[in-house]
Amino acid sequence: MRAVILGGIARRVLDELLRNPYRTIELRSARNVLAVEKAMDEALKLFLTYDPIEDVSTGTEGLLADLIEAKQLEMRVPWEESDEREITVCRAKVKLFGLGRVVEVERRERILVAKVRELFPHEMNMG
Repeated sequence: MRAVILGGIARRVLDELLRNPYRTIELRSARNVLAVEKAMDEALKLFLTYDPIEDVSTGTEGLLADLIEAKQLEMRVPWEESDEREITVCRAKVKLFGLGRVVEVERRERILVAKVRELFPHEMNMG
């Protein structure tokens, strides 16, 4: 199956998603925000991984999730904390679909789309 890759997801978020299959995640990385938009446009699944996007390759393991809904919000940043005054945040409501391993990675513009093989729990090496 094809899935859009969300990289650099906190281990805590992945663990919580394994315990409770529904979760709203807040994304601030521009690449992940664009990836969620792509998933919405093409009705693709999401592949969430702890690995940074630059390290995702064949064999990378993570979680597969259905994207239920997504909202983009513009948030103001106090000028003392940043050189920018606003950031775009995406809140994506997801439902755990299963476990997966990347078989093939394809770069589409600024995001990665992967062919992912669904795994059984005993096949996972994430630890």
